[in-house]
Amino acid sequence: MKPQDFANTTPRFVVEDYFAGKTKAWGIFEDRFGTLRRDFIVEISGTWDGKTLTLDEDFTYSDGEKDRRIWTILKKDEHTYEGRAGDVVGTATGLAYGKALNWRYDLNLKVGDGTWRVAFNDWMFLADKDTLINRARVSKFGVEIGQVTLFFRKEPGAIQRSEALDPWSGPGIAAAQ
Repeated sequence: MKPQDFANTTPRFVVEDYFAGKTKAWGIFEDRFGTLRRDFIVEISGTWDGKTLTLDEDFTYSDGEKDRRIWTILKKDEHTYEGRAGDVVGTATGLAYGKALNWRYDLNLKVGDGTWRVAFNDWMFLADKDTLINRARVSKFGVEIGQVTLFFRKEPGAIQRSEALDPWSGPGIAAAQ
């Protein structure tokens, strides 16, 4: 698959438009055998200044672990994006056409007490103006070690963290089912 294969598809996924404001995502990580290893929720706050998109991502895993990643994404032209984050090795690259974005990067992933350098090959597809589907293949030394599946929802009248002490319940979960 190539991003250009989606050039004539709709709705058009404009990364900076979709992620400006509040977004929430629900995700799972399955190992290469299809075994569910982790599930998580991500609260995302995005700001767009006309050239750079900043995404502040707060992860809450079902085991209680929390993590944070801040992306700085530069729009290079109509289709090309480059991004950086603290645990990303080098620069992430993205190509967007039609409803699709292919986002590739290497990441220093915490595993137990250590860190693995893994490669992410993300495919994101805008289903409607509020819903984004993401599937990422994760590999190490060119061998797939697992897949991440996420879906994102724009937060109209964003759900405030204080509204749900338990992040695994609340209006966002009901909408997801």
